[in-house]
Amino acid sequence: MILLLNIYFTNGDPRLSCFGLMKNSRDGKSYSTNLAYTPPEYLRNGRVTPESVIFSFGTVLLDLLSGKHIPPSHALDMIRGKNILHLMDSHLEGNFSSEEATVVFDLASRCLQYEPRERPNTKDLVSTLAPLQNRPDVPSYVMLGIPRHEEAPPTPQHPLSPMGDACSRMDLTAIHQILVMTHYKDDEGTNELSFQEWTQQMRDMLEARKRGDVAFREKEFKTAVDCYSQFIDVGTMVSPTVYARRSLCHLMCDQPDAALRDAMQAQCVYPDWSTAFYMQAVALAKLDMHKDAADMLKEAASLEEKRQRSGRGS
Repeated sequence: MILLLNIYFTNGDPRLSCFGLMKNSRDGKSYSTNLAYTPPEYLRNGRVTPESVIFSFGTVLLDLLSGKHIPPSHALDMIRGKNILHLMDSHLEGNFSSEEATVVFDLASRCLQYEPRERPNTKDLVSTLAPLQNRPDVPSYVMLGIPRHEEAPPTPQHPLSPMGDACSRMDLTAIHQILVMTHYKDDEGTNELSFQEWTQQMRDMLEARKRGDVAFREKEFKTAVDCYSQFIDVGTMVSPTVYARRSLCHLMCDQPDAALRDAMQAQCVYPDWSTAFYMQAVALAKLDMHKDAADMLKEAASLEEKRQRSGRGS
């Protein structure tokens, strides 16, 4: 489900994470997103909210129960028609009762409601699903009879790039120099604008970005934050580089929480951009979340190496 609903595994048990990003999205800004089956409100106004993530969680439940990727509207019709058995993945037969299946399907249908206010919140999700976990101490792979493979030894670490090295050392000055030199070359292809969009508002927005770039280059970080915020608030053009630069400005101003949010937004716009992950690593380290920072640094280096192998350069 990408960043907004990352699925990861602990001791063979699936987990969902990264709801935190959506808590910071109530400002109604437009974001680039890969949410599974676009929520209706995003189609209407281009806005992503915490309720949008609940909608996508409903699609996760449907995928798990049906073994297929069913359009939400079609699934809702089947649930209302009491055709739950037709929705159920045949491989799940005998693993849980029809009553439990009904509870989960009902929860999925509530998550997929057209109006965001009619969807449950995360506390409702937990309170509904928790009672169904009747063997919490048994790993999922044991219950499913899946043999657990021994973890492979860690592969040797490749030398870090200049950006990776600067972030690992938390050298904000070096990161600043790299972002200044990189300029906006990584933004290519992230915006497609029609002729009609080049209005006075667009020119004003680009002027705000230009002022932000000048302040950023001159290390006037508070001014840069203000100018970049003007650019972002218009919402016509989405720039991962602006988010990365504003993230560093927040770090320079000792605001790691805001820096982390901006770095995560940069990843939303450009999911495979190593710089977004590197900036998250630095912000997490500033927040004393050192294990998460190390994991993020490793992910960034992996993405960077993959991009270099693809022949596109860094």
